[in-house]
Amino acid sequence: MPFISDFFSVLQTWLFEVFLQPALYALGAMSYAEQAYDALEWLLVGCLEIALLATVGVGLERWLAVEAISQSDAQVRIDRIYTFIHRSGLFSLLMFFVLTPFFDGFESALRSFNISRPNLEDIFPEDFRQPLVVFFAYLVVLDCIDYWIHRAQHRWAWWWGLHALHHSQEKMTVWSDNRNHFLDDALRDAIMAFSALLIGLPPGQFMGIVVLTRLMQSFQHGNFRISMGWLGDRLMVAPWFHRVHHSVMDDVSNPARGHNFAVLFPVWDLLFGTADMKVRYEPTGIADQREGVSYGEGFWQQQSLGLKRLLKGLR
Repeated sequence: MPFISDFFSVLQTWLFEVFLQPALYALGAMSYAEQAYDALEWLLVGCLEIALLATVGVGLERWLAVEAISQSDAQVRIDRIYTFIHRSGLFSLLMFFVLTPFFDGFESALRSFNISRPNLEDIFPEDFRQPLVVFFAYLVVLDCIDYWIHRAQHRWAWWWGLHALHHSQEKMTVWSDNRNHFLDDALRDAIMAFSALLIGLPPGQFMGIVVLTRLMQSFQHGNFRISMGWLGDRLMVAPWFHRVHHSVMDDVSNPARGHNFAVLFPVWDLLFGTADMKVRYEPTGIADQREGVSYGEGFWQQQSLGLKRLLKGLR
């Protein structure tokens, strides 16, 4: 979509020249100009995502709601705060730029021994190196990695201590995807950025994959009844499929019982025996919440309790 791309480029340049560049100059931080310019692109894309969630996502929830949830509910408001923070793109951008110098040095060392870093694109014959084909290949590989990250978040007690915050939401909406502990997000984003660099994913395609994945995950957490049919629900993760993963009955805190860990493609659950394909809409949350265990009512309390659970898991 050249028109949208050109508009974003012009807007990004204008905002940088009018606001960011003078601020960086005044602070004596012009050495960070390139990173600041890239961060501005992530921010603009994040604003567009938020606009889509607030219009299309909330509209679908009003039309096809599973349960009555008010947008003014306190926990929904907190989820929106998480969304605004994470859709700024700072986490993904930071991990990518922190790891890039390391990989540049690593690649330079390999070249001194006449060894090239693996590049996923190189496995395709010249005739098949079409942009969409290569993009999809990168997407599938990273989605498989994301599946195993998700399994680890439930399997290891210390990581579950952080990830439990995400599952503590009993009122799932399109805003719930980013309800995560900051350290949980940092670990996951670091692994994904590391993997992206390892397989030779270009920065532009990295951004496209991150944005597509974020939008799909927000859709999956939505409070609406949508099925894409027998085949469609096995090709892409549907809201009901992910709701099963969040359901109290599935007992997500027990890794022996968890199901539907896939992020985009259910094929990983089908392949590795963790799929539950029975369409149902059950209450969400963690079982011990019914016994009075609190995961935090406010933003900072949620972050603090996550650190305490992390330390308990490590012990």
